[in-house]
Amino acid sequence: MTRAEKTTAIAELKEKFSNSSFFYLTDSSTLTVEQVNKLRKICFDKGVELKVVKNTLAKKAMEEAPEDKGYAELYEALKGPTAIMFTDTANVPAKIIKEFRETSERPVLKAAYIDTAVFIGDDQIESLTKLKSKEDLVAEVIALLQSPAKNVISALQSGGSTISGLLKALEERTPAE
Repeated sequence: MTRAEKTTAIAELKEKFSNSSFFYLTDSSTLTVEQVNKLRKICFDKGVELKVVKNTLAKKAMEEAPEDKGYAELYEALKGPTAIMFTDTANVPAKIIKEFRETSERPVLKAAYIDTAVFIGDDQIESLTKLKSKEDLVAEVIALLQSPAKNVISALQSGGSTISGLLKALEERTPAE
């Protein structure tokens, strides 16, 4: 790889890192070509970009990012074969890895970067699959906000029928003159 190619690759990775709040560093070595192609297809179908990278280039791209991104914790994971899974939904790569490993021993999670939080090690897969997507969180907040309003409306509606029922009963009990 020439110096110009390395510079281009670093620039591309730097842009990917800056545009992605969620990415996973994985080791998919020892997978057969057929398995890698299957993994790539699953990733593509679920909107995840799988990119095999050289560790030194990935590290240089991360080093050029602002320090507050917190990439320094990931440097230790950049050893051995590395494939990066870029995504817009935090838990999708974890679900892909978990599902894929039902039939294969790889890919192995080296680290995950979830909106400045860093998860190190393959033992984090289970907790990463349980992360909620932005859409899930928004739906929960809306449901929570709607709940009190629904209770008030329901109480008013049932209270209204109770009051009218009471008035009707009182009216019937009073002799008409």
